[in-house]
Amino acid sequence: MPTLGMTRTLDIGFDEALTRVPEALKTEGFGVLTEVDVAATLKKKLDIDFRRYRILGACNPPLAHKALSASLEVGLMLPCNVVVYEGDDGKAVVSAIDPTRTVAAQELPAVKEVAEAVRDKLGRVLDQLS
Repeated sequence: MPTLGMTRTLDIGFDEALTRVPEALKTEGFGVLTEVDVAATLKKKLDIDFRRYRILGACNPPLAHKALSASLEVGLMLPCNVVVYEGDDGKAVVSAIDPTRTVAAQELPAVKEVAEAVRDKLGRVLDQLS
């Protein structure tokens, strides 16, 4: 199965990861604009129990502006998703989108440049957490 992003399994639990991820994102110029509690949403809407799973919408304003200036449709891919979930072993798993894998990054040189910068920054965030 092809990977959609970059993933790290941490030696900490879900709650600690939810505290550490936003702080690590800040070191690379990202802020968390949105947070979706997938487990709570599935319970409320479908009465289904699901593992603890959060989607964090991360944004680096200068890079977002640069990408949007290259193509207004890049907004379809913003903010950059970072996922934190509880693995079967109780350890936190953190995944971040690899924007270089998108069609826009592959077809638009100006977007590709920004996508590579975002990928590098998100990779460093994940490395901080490991």
